Amino acid sequence: MAAAPTTGGGVGPILAAGERDYLVRNSGEQVKISSIEGGIVALYFSASWCPPCRRFTPKLIEAYKELASHGKSFEVVFVSGDQDEEAFNAYFAKMPWLAVPFSDSEGRTALDGRFEVRGIPHLVILDAKTGEVLTGDGVEFVSEYGVEAYPFTPQRISELKEQEKAAKDNQTIHSVLGTPERDYVISNKGDKVPISDLEGKYVGLCFVVSGYGPVEEFTTVLAKIYGKLKEVGEKFEVVAISLDSDEASFTESFSSMPWLAIPQGDKKCQKLVSYFELSDLPTVVLIGPDGKTLNNNIADIIDEHGMDAWEGFPFNAEKLAILAEKAKAKAASQTLESLLVTGDLDFVIGKDGAQVPVSELAGKTVLLYFSAKWCGPCRAFLPTLVDVYNKIKEKNSDFEIVFVSSDRDNDSFDDFFSGMPWLALPLGDERKAYLSKMFKIRGIPSLVAIGPDGKTVNTDAKAPIAVHGAEAFPFTEERLQELEKKIEEMAKTWPEKLKHELHEHELVLTRRPRPYGCDGCDEMGTSWSYACAECDFDLHTSCALGEEKKGEEEKGQDAAEAAPAGYVCEGDVCRKA
Repeated sequence: MAAAPTTGGGVGPILAAGERDYLVRNSGEQVKISSIEGGIVALYFSASWCPPCRRFTPKLIEAYKELASHGKSFEVVFVSGDQDEEAFNAYFAKMPWLAVPFSDSEGRTALDGRFEVRGIPHLVILDAKTGEVLTGDGVEFVSEYGVEAYPFTPQRISELKEQEKAAKDNQTIHSVLGTPERDYVISNKGDKVPISDLEGKYVGLCFVVSGYGPVEEFTTVLAKIYGKLKEVGEKFEVVAISLDSDEASFTESFSSMPWLAIPQGDKKCQKLVSYFELSDLPTVVLIGPDGKTLNNNIADIIDEHGMDAWEGFPFNAEKLAILAEKAKAKAASQTLESLLVTGDLDFVIGKDGAQVPVSELAGKTVLLYFSAKWCGPCRAFLPTLVDVYNKIKEKNSDFEIVFVSSDRDNDSFDDFFSGMPWLALPLGDERKAYLSKMFKIRGIPSLVAIGPDGKTVNTDAKAPIAVHGAEAFPFTEERLQELEKKIEEMAKTWPEKLKHELHEHELVLTRRPRPYGCDGCDEMGTSWSYACAECDFDLHTSCALGEEKKGEEEKGQDAAEAAPAGYVCEGDVCRKA
């Protein structure tokens, strides 16, 4: 949100409070506010407990010091959101600028209100002489442009964007990868490779960060594709763009990559994040032989086709059409064995690790259950799935579930699997990565339904189970349409309006064109809900009409485990961040 406008009088009246006419340094020195006369002043709303703040503060320190070394008039005033003075002191000790004293809680609160601070980090840029707000988007400006954004006005940002546009119009491999001081990239042995060596080649810019599972999994596949393209003589090179904050992490991860990189810590890496508008990882930007951008992210293509993606190089429309046809043919010939058998891995496991040949599952409807103990929504969904499994098995022996675990250790896997009456892939099995890519698993819990002929019948079987329970079997489109027609008929017998103890307003029977979250049981729903016309509130018809779901009382009773790095649990799903 943009900062509130200020009136004249300079920054003095803004920063002073009551009897206080000074700010402090981390040494304890008091600095008169009146000594801040001209130039630019930034109010930095931040706190030590806030991870985004801790990530942004080093960038602001770097910009602050660089501007000072160039003689630019720029001061920062820290407005702390810390809960105690000890935390404030420890955080402020790393900052080279001024601060509102922690003891002046009223002054800090008044600044929060004046500039409508709704989230941190938040950086408000002021004209010191007039007190005019130049921008409330200081965090964005510093993150994207660093000192080049000085004096951090919208006009300066417009100039930079115009320069960026001109650079893209006249883009070359040198303008993308080089700087006035550096005309080379490096190998993982430390050799300097002239950027001129990349002229006339296709170059993939691979944004990497060590320790992030999705990127590490992706670069493993990319390395195989890279090797294959080199083997067949394609003019293709990859350059890693490191987002690591320390050299040791970069060096360790880069040592296993067979390609080149911009040196770690080079400011060009962050500039390329802005230049290519990086929004997701993994990302590989493809640059053509003429230095122009051909594709903003071929990682999506590689994710979809895996190792086969090399046949689509250089990923133009013609080659992508060939890949699509191949994928279509592969799907048509899919069998359960082609999904679950890899080399000697031709089995799944039952209790106590007993090996069950995949061939024994042929001809059955099989659900692949992507889940993990650390995932709260997975633990909450498990009792429902066990109930559905048992009901289906009572009537259909040709049904099975295979647990595909994302657990971090054997104890967690064993404990979670012990509550499941079905089969599993062994923890850490290499088939998990293939299946996750094959079915584009972005969050857990997820259920993929494979029909008796080995073809995929539903990539989101969790949704119909949440709505229809065991009646959703065998999860085909025909069966779900049949159930929808039945619900349409039942809806004619339901009351149009009702009151429910979970909500203060009257609820109206509503046809829902897209999935929604039930505020009663926290599961997803489709088709119909009892919804509030005034609020964002929905209940499944079963929840609203008092039809209790068995196993619901068991939800959330397991002790919580923290999600691992790279995952965020929200609502009823844990997704890759």
